[in-house]
Amino acid sequence: MTAANHTDLQLSNTGRLKHAFATALAIDVDRIHDELAYNSIAEWDSTAHMLLIAELENCFNLMLDTDDIIDMSSVQMAKTILSKHGVVFDIAGSD
Repeated sequence: MTAANHTDLQLSNTGRLKHAFATALAIDVDRIHDELAYNSIAEWDSTAHMLLIAELENCFNLMLDTDDIIDMSSVQMAKTILSKHGVVFDIAGSD
């Protein structure tokens, strides 16, 4: 799924986040959960991390600074960092 596909207004921000992770890490969206962390799966290595950053920046139309990129160590941390940039996630964390 490309970035253009998951910016669809039908998806919540949580859905967009999950699709961005799935796209960047080349894994099924069902594997994306808040506890998923950098290097906890083979697919989330340093190269995929940079793809993820680009995907998130494109998806949410923002620029992450170096500290944010380094600190983004899990899906939950991604939500925290994106929230700092004005992205609102639903409380339940589902679509």
